[in-house]
Amino acid sequence: MPNIQWFPGHMQKARREVAEKIKQVDIVFEVVDARSPESSRNPMLLEMLQQKPIISILNKADLADSARTKAWVAAYQAEGREAIAIDAQHAKRLQQLPQMAEKVLAEKLARKRARGIRNPHVRAMCIGIPNVGKSTILNRLVQKNIAITGNRPGVTKNQQWLKASGNLELLDTPGILWPKFDDQEIGMKLALTGAIADKVFTADEVALWGVGYFQKNYAEVLRKHYGLTDEQMQSRPADIVQLLTKKFAYGEEFDRTAVRFINDVRKGELGRYTLEVPEDRA
Repeated sequence: MPNIQWFPGHMQKARREVAEKIKQVDIVFEVVDARSPESSRNPMLLEMLQQKPIISILNKADLADSARTKAWVAAYQAEGREAIAIDAQHAKRLQQLPQMAEKVLAEKLARKRARGIRNPHVRAMCIGIPNVGKSTILNRLVQKNIAITGNRPGVTKNQQWLKASGNLELLDTPGILWPKFDDQEIGMKLALTGAIADKVFTADEVALWGVGYFQKNYAEVLRKHYGLTDEQMQSRPADIVQLLTKKFAYGEEFDRTAVRFINDVRKGELGRYTLEVPEDRA
């Protein structure tokens, strides 16, 4: 399995800034991709949070396998962590976040009110890896297009405070990966879902991994979408890529097939999917 890594200089700077600003916040909104909830959690950032309460936000739930999303939310809640699955693009369930934050911080806010602070502010830091939708979430919460958004990793480069409705203040941060993946399958998942810049990985390697995963977990949608026979579905991933290259009339350009498959997966052409289940952590 190839070694996929992406840690440009602005991420190193952002990591230092998170460490500096974490003392200023009450709670952390950790945004992950519902299609790979655990793999899109940055362990380097989690170590820096100094026991701050966390709400895990499984964004892009509209693209993820709904049954698996429910399983992940239940697993996180069973560990005593608040978690919610949302579709920030269409603002579904997004307005629950301020109420969830106040619930988590109820004791702290009660102490502030007891000291005479009538409407204590809640300061939240929004963290996550690239392209999980942090800026979209923040724009929906502040009801303005302030945070820069884009359907590619690495759009947000700087931190900024944003004022949401009520007493909620939000700190937007750039998407930050970590310098080395202990498990290269994590790199494959993040590359397939678009969290890593396309220039740093080889499309055919990621496509081969993706085809293999869909063969095992979402075989019927793979078969139907590409018009494969039951016999062809038993082939190795490399053979399936060759079959598709011929079907698409791409000649010997297997890399074109790889890029097309990756884009089909990202755009949801193969339906809703999730690349891991809570049991995988065991």
